[in-house]
Amino acid sequence: MKVLVTGAAGYIGSHAIRRVRNAGHDVVALDNLSRGHREALPAGAPFVECDVGDRERVRAALVEHRIDCVLHFAAFAAVGESVREPLLYYRNNTNGTLGLLEAMQAAGVKRLVFSSTCATYGEPAAMPIHEEMPQSPINPYGWSKLFSERMMRDVCHAVPDFSCVALRYFNVAGSAEDGSIGEDHEPETHLIPVILQAMVGARDKISVFGDDYPTPDGTCIRDYVHVDDLADAHVVAMERLKPGFAYYNVGIGHGHSVKEILAAAEQVLGKKPPYEIAARRPGDPPELYADASKIERELGWRAQRTDIRATIKSAWAWFQRRPRGYATAGKSP
Repeated sequence: MKVLVTGAAGYIGSHAIRRVRNAGHDVVALDNLSRGHREALPAGAPFVECDVGDRERVRAALVEHRIDCVLHFAAFAAVGESVREPLLYYRNNTNGTLGLLEAMQAAGVKRLVFSSTCATYGEPAAMPIHEEMPQSPINPYGWSKLFSERMMRDVCHAVPDFSCVALRYFNVAGSAEDGSIGEDHEPETHLIPVILQAMVGARDKISVFGDDYPTPDGTCIRDYVHVDDLADAHVVAMERLKPGFAYYNVGIGHGHSVKEILAAAEQVLGKKPPYEIAARRPGDPPELYADASKIERELGWRAQRTDIRATIKSAWAWFQRRPRGYATAGKSP
């Protein structure tokens, strides 16, 4: 297939491009570079620099490159920022998805895989989280993604041969094993890269937000899925799309606590990460991890990279090469 990847210069999108190409498909990259990095784009892939909500330019790209399917990653994803600036998230995430859907309809493209999130569930009453649990987000980021899912569901109802899959994934971690691309956000809020930043001196220490949760060691537990596994899930979903709207959780099916991640990082790096216990953050549930049995049962996908130490090691390969992200590039990937 010929595949358009939106948000292609971002963390997940840049990894997805490589997995899609490895699977034998042709890729066109699209990104406005507001938060992505041109250096993350692979050589040889056509690149369209524009906003995903620019209906006419996206439509033109879909037609020019004869696109068969879209993988939609373009979104802002910082929960705290979404609380401070909700309209930014509705404009970029929800309205951007609206523009993409309109462009796809105008171009006659009817296959879409959507990068959704477990944040659409809010604070579930039980663990693990399965797909039929109520979706009740607790922040604008989650709502911006849920509104996008709603639009896709409605388009599939109105256009019987339109195919869409929403992949609701959990904490994404790790990097390409060769260290060529990795995670580079500004500011960085994800635990594993924050730990690695502290280990290379890019920050003084890590803040552990609460150690009095009702978990075995008092710290929050999360489901960490390797970025390449997540990218592979998008490829599998793309290759098995059927008319209608489908949705799947993507995770490893169990969680690791913050202290377990710190201990694993110490094992991988040979020294203890510097950290302090800080106050809880509002809205942080004690546990979040996936029931990912549906995607395995229906699509045959299952996480392959489930050793958290190996995930940290892959992220460390990136940080050793570029301790301050793409700004410290030697050679571009």
